[in-house]
Amino acid sequence: MKTPAFWYGEPGAAASLLAPIASLYALGGDIKNRFTRPHRTTVPVICVGNLVAGGAGKTPVALALASLLAGCEIAFLTRGYGGSQAGPLRVEAYRHRADEVGDEPLLLARVAPTWVARDRVAGAQAAVAAGAEIIIMDDGFQNPSLFKDFSVIVIDGATGFGNGLLVPAGPLREPPAAGFVRADAAVIVGEDRTGIASNLHPDFPLLAARLVPTPDGEFVAGKRVVAIAGIGQPAKFFATLQEMGCTLAAHHAFADHHLYTPHEIMQICVEAAALDATVVTTEKDWVRLPTTTRSMVQSVPVTLEWQDEDQIRALLVRVVGN
Repeated sequence: MKTPAFWYGEPGAAASLLAPIASLYALGGDIKNRFTRPHRTTVPVICVGNLVAGGAGKTPVALALASLLAGCEIAFLTRGYGGSQAGPLRVEAYRHRADEVGDEPLLLARVAPTWVARDRVAGAQAAVAAGAEIIIMDDGFQNPSLFKDFSVIVIDGATGFGNGLLVPAGPLREPPAAGFVRADAAVIVGEDRTGIASNLHPDFPLLAARLVPTPDGEFVAGKRVVAIAGIGQPAKFFATLQEMGCTLAAHHAFADHHLYTPHEIMQICVEAAALDATVVTTEKDWVRLPTTTRSMVQSVPVTLEWQDEDQIRALLVRVVGN
């Protein structure tokens, strides 16, 4: 499903009509948190979550944390949204497909052992049995089944919490006040355009970061491109390309986790040829392309850059030691 426009604009009539359902959604989440007793595993669990539905930058943050914890036996744990496998299943990046395990796990598995499990407790147990010393959960902040030793909320600086309403009236998975009570830190990715920082307690650990193209992604700088994106906020990708000096000859936004068909990609490639442009997409989108079309589309990988790396290192030491 594409992100409704009113989630990040004025609420309007649609949000008002959906407000009663949003109240039931909030009640269900509250009941789940109150009456679920979390399972505590034998290794530290770091949860990278967010308060909104859709992309905020969780996977780049999870990868950045793993980089800071190099030297430890890291395992990623994720639900595998968009995949058919319930797990627990260890993902093999070059064997499994996005329709089997989801797109984020394929990116995570390039870096460290990655487990897909709808049952997070079973997934954590499988990871520990395979030798994990630290588990990094990509998403799962609203899942109370597994005890988290450290939880960080990822917030997109450009869009913040949208219209401030809960799903389906808005993008929020839970009220921010309830989420911050359970969190140990927050990361604002990009410029804080909605004033999130000013509304937090001054003692709450707040980290700043930004997504930047990797050296492998800088090839596209200054080129004429046709961009495609099926992520939570496609406009972010299109804006990044423009910031790199690209000429956006055309762009196409798809629903988050969209599984592309060969016909769709061939049509876009024909369009790009007519416009004398290169077809580009995100890494998450690229792993969802049909294998027969991947050579026709260039991915633009990004990485997370901390504003103050010492700050996040100090927080991690409290959880995992030196």
